[in-house]
Amino acid sequence: MQLEKLDPELLRTHKGISFVGVTTCFICYDDSGRIFMAKRSGKARDEQGTWDIGGGGLDWGLTAEDNVIKEIQEEYGATPSKIEFLGYRDVFRTLSEGRRTHWLALDFAAKLNPGDTKINEPEKFDASGWFALDTLPTPLHSQIARTLKKYEARLEEIFTTKD
Repeated sequence: MQLEKLDPELLRTHKGISFVGVTTCFICYDDSGRIFMAKRSGKARDEQGTWDIGGGGLDWGLTAEDNVIKEIQEEYGATPSKIEFLGYRDVFRTLSEGRRTHWLALDFAAKLNPGDTKINEPEKFDASGWFALDTLPTPLHSQIARTLKKYEARLEEIFTTKD
C-alpha cells in the first residue's frame, strides 16, 4: 500500500504540536566572536518581538547540515564558510495562548561573513545585528539563554580558534 503525501502547509501548522517537530538551529558567528541575531516580527510563528538565533524545520530529503545551509541562505542571504554540529536539545514550551509544544532542536555553529549577512525575509524579522555574548539585545527568545549556556564552553573554543 502506498501512502499519499500530506500537504506540507498542513504539516507545518502541526509541527511541534501534534507531533514532535524537528528543527535545525544555528548560532551564526563572525571572526570577532559576535553572533548574528534577528528580532522576530509580528508575523513570526510564535514569540513575536523577541531576539533569536536562526532556525528552521528540517525539510524532507535534506540532511540536517544541508538544511542549515538552506535556512541561512533563505533567512540571512549568506553562505556559511564553516559549520559545526554542537548537539541537540529537547525544547518544551508553553506558548502565550497556552498551547504546549515539543521540538527536537539540532544545534549548529555557522561562521558567516558579516558583509554578506542581511535579513533576506523582511516579513519575518523587524531588526537584526551582530552582538557580543555579553551585550545581547532584549527581550530574548525563551530558548536563547538555555542554548547559549549549554554550549558555552564549546562556543568559546570555536570563537577563539582562528582558521
